[in-house]
Amino acid sequence: MSSNSTLNPESDSFENRPAFYIGQHDPNRREPLSDDQYTQVLNSGFRFVTAPITTEHFFNRVVALYKAYLEERAQWSQPNPSLPGPVVPTLTDEDTLLSPSNYIGSLVLYASPWIDLCSADPHISSISRQVLNLEAAYANFCGARTIIIPGPREDSSGRDVAQYARAIREAMNVAGRANVIIHMPMYREPGLGEKVETLSSIFGPGDGSKEDAGEIDLFSAWDSWHTIRSVCNYSMRLFVALRIPKRVPEKTLQERWFAEPLHYLTISREVFQLNRAGHPSLSRNHQDLIGRYMRLRSLPWLLLSDVGPSPEELAAIPDPTASEFPSLDEASRALKENRMPHMPPINEYVEYMRYLERQQPAFSAMETPTLTSFQDWLQPPLQPLADNLESATYEVFEGDPVKYDQYEKAIAEAMTEWRQLKKPTSTATAENPDSPELVVTVAGAGRGPLVARALRAAKTTSTPIQIWAVEKNQDAYVYLLRRNKVEWDNKVTLVKTDMRGWEGPRLKGREDTIGKVDILITELLGSFGDNELSPECLDGIQNHLARPHGISIPHSYTAHLSPISTPRLFADISSRVIGDPSAFETPWVVRLFALDYVAQRAPDHPRFQQAWEFVHPVEVLRADEFAAVHGKAARYVTGGVGSMSGTSGTNEHNKRHCHLTFVCPTRGVIHGLAGFFESVLYASQTGQGKEPVEISILPDQIDRKSKDMISWFPIFFPLKKPLYFPQDTELEVSMWRQTDDNKVWYEWLVEVYAWVGPKTRIKVGATDLHSSRKVACLM
Repeated sequence: MSSNSTLNPESDSFENRPAFYIGQHDPNRREPLSDDQYTQVLNSGFRFVTAPITTEHFFNRVVALYKAYLEERAQWSQPNPSLPGPVVPTLTDEDTLLSPSNYIGSLVLYASPWIDLCSADPHISSISRQVLNLEAAYANFCGARTIIIPGPREDSSGRDVAQYARAIREAMNVAGRANVIIHMPMYREPGLGEKVETLSSIFGPGDGSKEDAGEIDLFSAWDSWHTIRSVCNYSMRLFVALRIPKRVPEKTLQERWFAEPLHYLTISREVFQLNRAGHPSLSRNHQDLIGRYMRLRSLPWLLLSDVGPSPEELAAIPDPTASEFPSLDEASRALKENRMPHMPPINEYVEYMRYLERQQPAFSAMETPTLTSFQDWLQPPLQPLADNLESATYEVFEGDPVKYDQYEKAIAEAMTEWRQLKKPTSTATAENPDSPELVVTVAGAGRGPLVARALRAAKTTSTPIQIWAVEKNQDAYVYLLRRNKVEWDNKVTLVKTDMRGWEGPRLKGREDTIGKVDILITELLGSFGDNELSPECLDGIQNHLARPHGISIPHSYTAHLSPISTPRLFADISSRVIGDPSAFETPWVVRLFALDYVAQRAPDHPRFQQAWEFVHPVEVLRADEFAAVHGKAARYVTGGVGSMSGTSGTNEHNKRHCHLTFVCPTRGVIHGLAGFFESVLYASQTGQGKEPVEISILPDQIDRKSKDMISWFPIFFPLKKPLYFPQDTELEVSMWRQTDDNKVWYEWLVEVYAWVGPKTRIKVGATDLHSSRKVACLM
């Protein structure tokens, strides 16, 4: 990263808050701006401008074509569906002022708003589709990167929206390189719809965009968008330009759109209100909504509509030479406004948005450039037992002070209470029954962060310890050897082995005797708690814990689930299936951000629900019993009998199953399940009601238990097909943690039930049973 990068926190030019990229849109513009007009708009503060693809000449030609067709049809003796309809000829140089150029990629092209893809008249819808394809093809030929297409005028007819969606898919095939943006309202707010006349309104009683004085369906526009993107197979080139309403809707709808692929937020003049000084401003609710959306990794651009400069102002372009001899009045105004005398004043709407930009909260500790780059970025889960981690991976984990602060706090409390409760130590002998030295083992030591924290906790609490560090990664073991010499004064006994095969500590002065461990410390937790095989690893080493007083840190951990809508991740995974057939059955580690938690809090049905729990140490292990009969190595041999997986069954106690019910009062779609975990590192044993030392990545608990902890991102269990559900439904989630004697995998299933009576539910949808067995975590 260069020293002058705007993403470098140490740079003077570092942007410590979201930057607004503001453009201008005139829905009535029928001609692209001239170079001088374009410069005029940029000089008034805008960064980009929309441009129509075709001209007024093309519009008049299409209208004349349809009029001629109607006159011809009037001469026919009777209707015949086989008779040809009107065909729009190819574009001419009078139909468009665009041409391939170096700057075409900087223009945001806007498709003709007068077409009506949803028209009930098949000939008008056919003409509209032809026009859209001609425009999309020519824009693509010119090298355009972006094409905005006005969305459906209404949502009441499924036929109309399906017809529109199919036309968009066709246009995307025609414009194979350009991104397509559908201009959609957040909801159908009365009086704030498209006002441009269409072919339907010209040749018929109306274009179907009715103003309904009744109850507003807040989710109807989103329903239409969902149909469009589903027909287009969640294309990575399909985005939304979201029209912000005058009245901000409820949070549920705001979060639904937050999860969608937003490219633009469009704000019309009607949305602004005048402040006491007579200048445009936005309500606090609008400010909060924009501030929330501007935290996305890919910031949506802001498109101001109908805010000027007006066509009259653009037509009256000042003479550049006039700046050589400005009037005193003009020179004075220009000086106050910090501009050259010949330049136009900054647009007052842009000026307000710049003010709003400066008022955005600064980026938090969770919004550093590195963490922001991980938003909605899929990572395959680690295989800590099968693979040896690289130093860079360890370094990322070690960069989280919150996690290790909590671990150190837990270790210190355990040591303090050990002394308070006068527990015996494993170093005690008949000759020295009151030995104060605790035997501490860090299993899976990595590069040693927990070893350092254990040594520091011992020093802080004045606790004598004998400490072992067990690590199977031979490369990390070399690093530990050097660190033991340089930093720890050789106080740590290092052991290179898999913790499950460790024979136990050989205590100082009694090297011929294998002792016990008083405090066992591990950091084997994954995003779902158990997904990196913490239960299986601890099963293999916990027999070295002193009983009954030995302590395991962590003491317990719970897995939690919530169904989510995340179109971006679904589109991403869909693009991977060709190269990775198991992509939809892989539990992905991902920093979830652009998502919607579709479930709502309800009595006995929280938004985040516990799936299962693991507690350590386990008092009885079948593996120990099996090893006593068949030998220790036999527990890892597959092909035995007695378990449902056809193996020896020694890991059956680590299987889990849950069935959870989530309540969804509004309709929507889910693309998978978000998984989280919480862990009690140490729970006080003094009986004095002290709060346990915990860590959590649950969205509603992380700030209370381990604020700003970044060591773990959530886990995502995707669905092969999006699951749509109507309002007032319940999502039934079933999940299994399955295992044989050499691997662990998950299986998941979601069902939708709707209430049709006070005591009657019917199933209205379900997914396939998903299984990650092909990408299982190897033991």
